[in-house]
Amino acid sequence: MKKILLTISILLFLQQSYSQNESAFGAGEWFRFDMSYSGWMKAGEATLTVHETTYKEKPVFHVVGKGWTTGAVSWFFKVEDRYESYFDKTLNIPYRFIRDIDEGGHTKNIEIEFDQIQHKAHVHNLKHNTKKTFQTKPNIQDMLSTFYYLRNNMDINNLKVNDEVAVTMFFDEENYGFKLRYLGQEVIKTKFGKINSLKFRPYVMAGRVFKEEESLTLWVSNDKNRIPLRVKANLAVGSLRADLNAFKGLKHPFTIIVEN
Repeated sequence: MKKILLTISILLFLQQSYSQNESAFGAGEWFRFDMSYSGWMKAGEATLTVHETTYKEKPVFHVVGKGWTTGAVSWFFKVEDRYESYFDKTLNIPYRFIRDIDEGGHTKNIEIEFDQIQHKAHVHNLKHNTKKTFQTKPNIQDMLSTFYYLRNNMDINNLKVNDEVAVTMFFDEENYGFKLRYLGQEVIKTKFGKINSLKFRPYVMAGRVFKEEESLTLWVSNDKNRIPLRVKANLAVGSLRADLNAFKGLKHPFTIIVEN
């Protein structure tokens, strides 16, 4: 579940480049996703919410991502995940990241403080009561801040089909390289109507969870919001699909194709 949520959040939020005065998102933005297993069984739900606050006297966005299993799936594998990021409203760099998960009894509770001047990540494992410090790349991103950084900074207009985009973030206790390939535009049917979308193929680690390196496909709306519309994943066993079910607080108009 955590890898799917990671993908939803990163892949779904790829954005075109905007000026500082025209951000792709703002406080109050909220998304909800329905997740299904093998095309018919409802597996769970996930949400992403943007808040506005201050952190150590700095104005920041506070993003909260939640994911949980529902229905029959939760009877034999219960998931309750929560991710949080506090990142600078102007610079889009994170200062704090929280990962608190329970996946079928496998739990983690980690808090990370980022020193963006010294390029260090101070990792506090609350479950095991340990503290470690790791060297990071300049302007490192965390799992959630990456999504929003890309929304405001990636110039989709200059991407060509099969071009690749690379992002570096810090996740748990390591620097993590993420790469995806742009597949072009596609009109897809959603519960909201037909939407002109941008299609991506992220690269993931094949093995226990994903069937192969190119097991994921992502669609985002081709408008100023870059709304995450759909993710499909071929898993080692079965498949998983996530669809946008509801949203509110968009900063820009949501574009739907109207047919005569």
